[in-house]
Amino acid sequence: MLLEPTIDKLLAMKLNGMVAALEEQRKTADLGTWSFEDRLALLVERQWLWKENRALSTRLRFAKLRQPACVEDIDYRHHRGLQRSVIDQLAASDWVQYGQNCIITGSTGLGKSYLACALAQKACRDGHRVMYFYAPKLFRELLAGQADGSLPTLLKKLSKTRLLVIDDWGMEKAAAGQYRDFLEILDDRHGAGATLITSQFPTTRWHELIGDATVADAILDRLIHGAHRIDLKGESIRKTLKGGGSKPKA
Repeated sequence: MLLEPTIDKLLAMKLNGMVAALEEQRKTADLGTWSFEDRLALLVERQWLWKENRALSTRLRFAKLRQPACVEDIDYRHHRGLQRSVIDQLAASDWVQYGQNCIITGSTGLGKSYLACALAQKACRDGHRVMYFYAPKLFRELLAGQADGSLPTLLKKLSKTRLLVIDDWGMEKAAAGQYRDFLEILDDRHGAGATLITSQFPTTRWHELIGDATVADAILDRLIHGAHRIDLKGESIRKTLKGGGSKPKA
């Protein structure tokens, strides 16, 4: 049997994992002792892994996370009120599956962005589509969308994302119209997607940040009700590092 035509057909069907496994089997000395079922199982397993890894790489590229982070590397030694049990619960990504929200607040330098990216990366690993936005950039894109007519396309894209991460909420004040656009995003995602927000400001100050009491009430009602909350406290990790010591991963 000619092997090259078989490999060409496998590649044409995008079964690259099987091709790699087949090449490995050809180089295995004790290949004759394997049963047909064992060899087939290994070929299928390699193809499945190749497909899963490729899909994960695509999801991570689409997410555009601010920094490489993973839940396994979170450092709990720094005293900032972070509980391992809470992170373990969120790391299961059930809250993403059920369209729940998560809000991480705390002063600058406590690792809010890292935690958000770590949970988002875990959601990608669990098969969920994620989009990350630095809050001021999101509002700039909403403003640009209003100007060039691309806003409906952007809103549709956001509505179909399983997990939307908005980092540094409140860092820059947005126009009233942009907050209404953001409310529309939350309405479109209600029951269909999860939202993770980090902010230096406690939720009690979000009315002040938004300005419009009616819009603020609506936004807070959709975000906070039943949301998972992480309120970080303590001294900045970056400030602690300036005084010496090893660098924590979060």
